[in-house]
Amino acid sequence: VYKRQRAHIRSAKIEAILAAAGEMADAPGSVFTMIDNADLKLPTIKNETGEEVELTKGNYQLFIRSTNRQVRKDAFEGLHTTFLKQRNTIASTLGAQVKTDIFYTSQHHYNSCREHALARYNIPVSVYDNLIETVSGHIPLLNRYLKLRKRILQLDELHMYDLYVPIVEETREEVSYQQACDTVLAALAPLGQNYLDTLKQGFTRRWIDVYETSGKRGGAYSGGAYSTQPFILLNYQNNRDSMYTLAHELGHSLHSFYTRNYQPYQYGDYTIFVAEVASTLNEGLLTEHLLRKTSDRAVRLAILNHSLEGFRGTLFRQTMFAEFEQQIHSKAEQGEALTADSLSALYRALIEKYYGGETFIDELIDIEWARIPHFYSSFYVYQYATGISAASALVQQILHEGKPAVERYLKFLSSGSSDYSIELLKKAGVDMTSPEPVRQALQLFESHLSQMEDLMQ
Repeated sequence: VYKRQRAHIRSAKIEAILAAAGEMADAPGSVFTMIDNADLKLPTIKNETGEEVELTKGNYQLFIRSTNRQVRKDAFEGLHTTFLKQRNTIASTLGAQVKTDIFYTSQHHYNSCREHALARYNIPVSVYDNLIETVSGHIPLLNRYLKLRKRILQLDELHMYDLYVPIVEETREEVSYQQACDTVLAALAPLGQNYLDTLKQGFTRRWIDVYETSGKRGGAYSGGAYSTQPFILLNYQNNRDSMYTLAHELGHSLHSFYTRNYQPYQYGDYTIFVAEVASTLNEGLLTEHLLRKTSDRAVRLAILNHSLEGFRGTLFRQTMFAEFEQQIHSKAEQGEALTADSLSALYRALIEKYYGGETFIDELIDIEWARIPHFYSSFYVYQYATGISAASALVQQILHEGKPAVERYLKFLSSGSSDYSIELLKKAGVDMTSPEPVRQALQLFESHLSQMEDLMQ
């Protein structure tokens, strides 16, 4: 690493000054966090029963999925109007973040902010370019899905606030925790007995805090240290989504388990670039297993909808975010000012590029850039899209090649950070410097879309 970055390391005195400026460099993100989490006052809206309720970032996620279209519209407008009122302030914080990136890029003698950010883990810029170019070439697929969404929802116009409501009625099938464990074990059987035996340890040796309790943090998380077993925090809800969450977090935990058992301490962790591969791969295997095992139309529709929404939110949306990051840094590097108007214009152009074919582009969506916290961790979000792409390609290899692909994958899980992420994935069978893995992920998206279209005939 140090040999590779030698040309970008300054004298000890300069590096000390740059390090001392770190707290100031964090200021744009810190200011945004305070605005976002503490200072913004969201309005009240009427919920599904007509009751006035205060809109929060938490219940927004529920309201934007409401089957009541007026509730969705009011939530969308309430949230984005609030950010619109702070557009100039937040444009200043995001502009300051980009200027900070430019400062450190110039001080370390990189050609661009993107090159600087990707160099940390030796990721070629071509990986980023391939992602954007390949996804951009398949936007008609996204529009095909949006057209299906509009038809199923029986809408004359599909608005931005119609993108998250479930398009099929969720089956009320209860999935107990034990059923979820059994199903995940069956779904991950293609990974071989060694993986399954390790997985069973997670169930029998108390890796998992399963149920919601008073005072427990929400969501789900996989953690632990080099010298401990993995630990998983769940808030299991006896439904299919929770089963997917279990499979996802077990992917992280087994990645950690294999890494720590096969690598010395200095290589006993892994980068963000590969972290989501192991978890998303488990979800992919679970989807394929569930589709093979059920002929029930309603259940198949629910599973396919879950998959398609995952691809839309992770592959298409995160790639759009990555393209926005690249554009705003490029503009600033050329000396252009990043104002609220220019940021909104850039963002709207991308929304029109990705969604314009089948969606009415509401004016308020122009300000969505102002509420994305990941933009203060520059050139981060593309890794979600590359992660689902690599995972999808590996799922297909495991299901079609069998043992050779499984052996490559288990070696990948055991490699930690013993090599650069790109090289580890190549050894697993996925070359992210090529557009092929992204193309394979999009082919899987198309396959699931075609199956859903057939079921909706």
